[in-house]
Amino acid sequence: MPWLQLKIDSNRNQAEAIEDLMLATGAVSVTLQDNADQPILEPALGETPLWLETRVTGLYEADIDTQAVSEVFTQQDISGRWEQLEDKDWEREWMKNYHPIQCADDFWICPSWIAPPKPAAINLMLDPGLAFGTGTHPTTYLCLQWLAAQELRGLDIIDYGCGSGILAIGALLKGANKAIGVDIDPQALIATRENSQRNQLPEDAITVFLPEKCPQEATDVMLANILAGPLAELAPNLSTLTKLGGKLCLSGILFNQAEVVMAAYRPWFKFDEPKQHEEWVCLTATKIKN
Repeated sequence: MPWLQLKIDSNRNQAEAIEDLMLATGAVSVTLQDNADQPILEPALGETPLWLETRVTGLYEADIDTQAVSEVFTQQDISGRWEQLEDKDWEREWMKNYHPIQCADDFWICPSWIAPPKPAAINLMLDPGLAFGTGTHPTTYLCLQWLAAQELRGLDIIDYGCGSGILAIGALLKGANKAIGVDIDPQALIATRENSQRNQLPEDAITVFLPEKCPQEATDVMLANILAGPLAELAPNLSTLTKLGGKLCLSGILFNQAEVVMAAYRPWFKFDEPKQHEEWVCLTATKIKN
């Protein structure tokens, strides 16, 4: 079924009111986008920021009375433009632009619908579904590069904020003994299980939990690719879940946030030199104190 989009160029002060009007006039969804190349990479805790210049786009069914909807906005001195949206399978549209990613000489991340480019390598077959984590984002890529360089054989790991399960599965394919995936999103837990099966791992190789259900047994390697704010808050908990002498790998952190995150973990960990890719960093450390 084709759809219609109403696009309105707005500002931070008007955007939420326009969103409410769109929903009131029958929009099935509303998207707010940066309209002036002003990225907001991580909001402060509890904050829902908007850009100074914001484009608000309402998605309407094709049979909507566009004249009647436009009149509602005209009465508020708001103008926009209508566009027809091509009918596509949007849930899978991204697939055609997702290609294999090489993390190391013998370690690849491969879309599950594409044959691996190097069959003899370690090939992590992935379909992220509705969860975060394809390997294309700098934070995930940094973690994967670190994993590729580690000797993980026989070790247990926790992937805190597991998303698609990409880091946990990567560790298992590198020889880790077992993995625990933790995420606040039930869809992520589903995606992690499915990707584990897709990589033909033993059924009990990965167990998944919501945070409040996570086992409290300490692990050899703690992976957490989230955001700086939650990582800093989680420092005592993630420290408790890491064995003395165990390894820590943190990402989802902007370069200018690295010191704040490291400060939260320094009571227990000794950090390596941060690794940077674009504006993001990966922090790795060894636990030196309980």
